[in-house]
Amino acid sequence: MKYIKNLIFAGMSVAVLGNPSQIIAQKKEPLNIIFMVGDGMGVAQVSSAFYFGEGKPNFQQFPIVGLSETSSTSSKVTDSAAGATAFASGQKTFNRGIGVSKDTIALPTILESLQDKGYQTGLISLTSITHATPAAYYAHVKDRDMHEEIALQLVDAKVNFLAGGGLKFFNKRKDKKNLLNDFSSANYKIDTLSLSKPNYKKDNIYLLAQDPMPNKIEGRGDFLADATGLALDYFSHKKKPFFLMIEGSFIDWGGHAKNPEMMVKEVLDFDKTIGVVIDFVKAHPNTLLVVTADHETGGANLGKYYEVNAATGKSEQIPSKLQVNFFTDQHTATLVPVFAMGKEADLFSGLYANNMIYWKLIEALKKSGLKI
Repeated sequence: MKYIKNLIFAGMSVAVLGNPSQIIAQKKEPLNIIFMVGDGMGVAQVSSAFYFGEGKPNFQQFPIVGLSETSSTSSKVTDSAAGATAFASGQKTFNRGIGVSKDTIALPTILESLQDKGYQTGLISLTSITHATPAAYYAHVKDRDMHEEIALQLVDAKVNFLAGGGLKFFNKRKDKKNLLNDFSSANYKIDTLSLSKPNYKKDNIYLLAQDPMPNKIEGRGDFLADATGLALDYFSHKKKPFFLMIEGSFIDWGGHAKNPEMMVKEVLDFDKTIGVVIDFVKAHPNTLLVVTADHETGGANLGKYYEVNAATGKSEQIPSKLQVNFFTDQHTATLVPVFAMGKEADLFSGLYANNMIYWKLIEALKKSGLKI
């Protein structure tokens, strides 16, 4: 009789609690987040990867696509500072504001919140690491051009992996401080010459240009993809969950310059970097990848291509080619695409304001079991 009672109790336990092996399998792991910003990248810019690249673009691999509305509190047409602050903090703010509300009150960022939860963090940019998009994740200032103050705040931000330009804001400052000494004292490996192998026992900062990095036309090479690969290798060795923001900065600059070649080459470079990240996501399924833009630049479109026929002197369409046209050299208010892949990617379908991307990331983190 005692044996039968024990069997009944065991059966009730399984019914209530589930199979023990299933319980173990259901234990949630912390979610890695990789957030990529193609600065100035609208639908036309993304489209250029389909027509000017070789083979299928990596954009085509995303199962989830949405659209984001990009206005700021001060203008229907945002700038990168307000756009990045919306991503980083979940609140819209005024143009030029970095990490502050519309009332110039400092806002906690997703990077700072995840650091408090034990996450590793990283920022990669083709511009100065103090530029609007990366700065919005760690700095809190009323104007994006306060580069020296932003650099000073980066010393205390304790970001684990940093790569970009802007060296002069750290070692050629008006206050004569050399912030590289501060990074060294804070146990950073510092490299101002190359993307050398990271030191896994330290934090790492790469500042490889005095101002921004060169653009692709100027011969930048594969800095963005290579820096991204180094960051992912670094975080893999740390064996902790991580948040990594990667900015393809010069898509925007191509639009400002109304330079089709620059825009297209920068989009293709960004798409190549997306490929590096997608390979990581496929190997690490507990990772969420989101790719979007802070705004569109240039009012770009892809239209018919014409050449002058030497024999007739008339302009004729070449059906096999496309022409990149720009409506303006400024930002526009057009909606921008959002691509998502990996764990909780379904959250990013639909149409929503840019600050909602922050809240969707928070929801994804909560679904992974993080209390944030």
